Amino acid sequence: MAVTSVDQTSGRGMTREEKKVIFASSLGTVFEWYDFYLYGSLAVFIGATFFSDYPEATRNIFALLAFAAGFLVRPFGALVFGRIGDLVGRKYTFLVTILIMGLSTFLVGILPGSASWGFAAPVILIALRMLQGLALGGEYGGAATYVAEHAPNDRRGFYTSWIQTTATLGLFLSLIVILVVQNWLGKEAFAAWGWRIPFILSFVLLGISVWIRLSLSESPAFKKMKEEGKGSKAPLSEAFGQWKNARIALLALLGLTAGQAVVWYAGQFYSLFFLQNVLKVDGQSVNIMIAIALLIGSGFFVFFGWLSDKIGRKPIIMAGLALAILTYFPLFKALTHAANPALAQAEQTVRATVMAAPGDCTFQFNPVGTAKFNNSCDIATSFLSKSSVPYAVVDGPAGQLATVKVGDTTVISYDAVAAGANAAAKSAAFTHDLNLALQKAGFPLARDPAKVPDAKLDGFIAANPELSLNAATVRAGDKTVTPVADLIKAKLLTAEQAAGATDMPVYTVPNGGAFKMVADPAAINWPLTIAILTILVIYVTMVYGPIAAILVEMFPTRIRYTGMSLPYHIGNGWFGGLLPATVFAMSAAKGDIYYGLWYPIAIAAMTLVIGLIFIRDTKGVDLNAIK
Repeated sequence: MAVTSVDQTSGRGMTREEKKVIFASSLGTVFEWYDFYLYGSLAVFIGATFFSDYPEATRNIFALLAFAAGFLVRPFGALVFGRIGDLVGRKYTFLVTILIMGLSTFLVGILPGSASWGFAAPVILIALRMLQGLALGGEYGGAATYVAEHAPNDRRGFYTSWIQTTATLGLFLSLIVILVVQNWLGKEAFAAWGWRIPFILSFVLLGISVWIRLSLSESPAFKKMKEEGKGSKAPLSEAFGQWKNARIALLALLGLTAGQAVVWYAGQFYSLFFLQNVLKVDGQSVNIMIAIALLIGSGFFVFFGWLSDKIGRKPIIMAGLALAILTYFPLFKALTHAANPALAQAEQTVRATVMAAPGDCTFQFNPVGTAKFNNSCDIATSFLSKSSVPYAVVDGPAGQLATVKVGDTTVISYDAVAAGANAAAKSAAFTHDLNLALQKAGFPLARDPAKVPDAKLDGFIAANPELSLNAATVRAGDKTVTPVADLIKAKLLTAEQAAGATDMPVYTVPNGGAFKMVADPAAINWPLTIAILTILVIYVTMVYGPIAAILVEMFPTRIRYTGMSLPYHIGNGWFGGLLPATVFAMSAAKGDIYYGLWYPIAIAAMTLVIGLIFIRDTKGVDLNAIK
């Protein structure tokens, strides 16, 4: 890659046309991210509408496809639309991508569910999801290339950094629209049909974006290339079939975007997952904390883009990677102490031991949550991992069921396949006994009240001796007489247990319901938690703020759209998109809630080494001079 530097003399403010270019490109990309995030935010309602009428195995297949499709096809969208962008033009191509994204999202809002259209409904839904992924794969490269080719050579990092804010802003917009509609309609109406409104509203956003983008002109660099007849006739083969260009794409992936992606996902998404699913902070508090951290940190996208015009793109990105590598372990451990100090204390003093037959434990890689782990060791370790309990696995006798020892208590696991029809009862007993042992050992477990129909009261008391209940005392206390049909519908009673009755007393037993690991709201150190989250977001802004500029500057104009889009979307769609599942699987295998952090650290370290050795800084290059 040959580059020619230009004299940094522009030193001027943005022209009106440049502001319009940045605004139009960023706004459209915000709307595309808005559309993309709606799937994740409304997944529960989408599943209930499109998949609930099918057997569990079928639902799992569709859930897998719907979840994965958007991520997996993004690199293919980069290839398809990158090629069109390099052949036809930047403006035309990202008009097409936003039309595809907006229309597919709108169609989800009006698509009948499986109750009306049967098997066709989820198939069409998945197809629309794939169209979204294709469109997003083409959108980012087009917006970044378009803005970069309008920017002065010495301000390209600052101009393109506005594009880098759009994913965060799109997430904000989707959450705000969902919250407003939900509060307006109420939870029941929203669950029944109101979840469609945010999807339908995308048609309005689509109209605004298209109207603004239609008023834009083609980028100067592309027009100049076309006028000189230097365009590529085969962008794909030139970008990836010629080693000199394929090498650049490979270095862009391994020396820039792979590490950038894992830092991005760890800072903005895994931190949310860690707080909510590992540290057990309530969802509303987590969303508020993340929102505050993003509000504080998002301005640094533009700051580091601006700074990259002064000191270079590479030093900032490499510094962000290095900071993540060096500080992830202490930062996430500090997050535990800040958000759930009781859990932090328990993890320091208590460690479970799982004794299992050799080979009984497997690596629980489950990217979409649909795989089932049925052997006794996997059931035990999965439970402990989801409960944020550290543990060690030791070999036991061959053919023996796994056991879990916590303090002085040993609980026997079960094999779900061997248990057959008794699997549910075995699961309930195992879960109850192990939770009780963990609570006794000091883990912050609480129990909800239990609603117990009279027909099940004696069995409930026998299964929960730790509550020291007396059947006569409970029956003499407060009760609610409830129609048996309602109890069966709520799955509190079976038809056999009802024994022909029409009504039945139901007793409320305090602290007798399901166990749950909790973070005490009064014990959460909000300022420290938000400060740690903000640091993680700032790392994101360091690696992500200048990335568009350096990727654009690595490729010649004739293959720029194609060349920079593919490594970006492989890095972010695959290296980053699989981060939560990979981190959890690694943590489950090791019995350590922090062990999975080695995944982003290892990928970031690889990128740091390759980047330091092979990536050249591109600050201030003349895009027309790149050969």
